[in-house]
Amino acid sequence: MIFRGISDNEVIEGIKKGNKELQKPNKILSHYRYYCVVYKKINDTYYIITVKPR
Repeated sequence: MIFRGISDNEVIEGIKKGNKELQKPNKILSHYRYYCVVYKKINDTYYIITVKPR
């Protein structure tokens, strides 16, 4: 995230407002603005895998 210039708040905003896409086996891609957040949600906890530019 830091290397790509994306802040913590932008990641949170991307997860909340981004267009969701499922990726097998259990990852979620959230496309928002100029980046994509790849994460897993287990119970009520979000685990960020990576953040990449679109």
